Amino acid sequence: MQPYMRSGHTRRQILELALAGHAAAIAAAQQHAHQAATAGTAELVSFSTEDAAEVEALASLIIPSGATPGAREAGVVYFIDKALATFHQDKRETYRQGLRMVRDRRLEMFPQSTGLAALTPGDQLRFARAIETTGFFEMLRVHAIIGFLAPPEYGGNRGRAGWALIGFEG
Repeated sequence: MQPYMRSGHTRRQILELALAGHAAAIAAAQQHAHQAATAGTAELVSFSTEDAAEVEALASLIIPSGATPGAREAGVVYFIDKALATFHQDKRETYRQGLRMVRDRRLEMFPQSTGLAALTPGDQLRFARAIETTGFFEMLRVHAIIGFLAPPEYGGNRGRAGWALIGFEG
């Protein structure tokens, strides 16, 4: 029996409780992403192309593609990029430092590597395990989940990938 079933909570209730603490951030991100989607923009605002590739690779480890779409297909990197330009501007420096740590750690572990996406899937998982307890990875995890589950019209959750995964019909 699943632990959440013993408590009488459904998977949906547990997810709602987990996201409730981030409601204000989700609302702000949704508003900004909605404005960006309405304007038809999908350009990077906060990240360089190289940083976006690293964030996308990390987000894809958090919410991988497989039998269902993952973070890459849902456009999570664009959601995070826009969040750092708006309601989480105060996190931009944390991302800069975190991405510097990611690059340094990657080069330490894989000296010949050119980026996370270029590593083998096994090496990517080894890398993720090496940084999963850092504050940066935790912040990225939260942002990836928000971007994956945000309403599609706000720029995240392309094709309703996140909603399909949790059984939400909109």
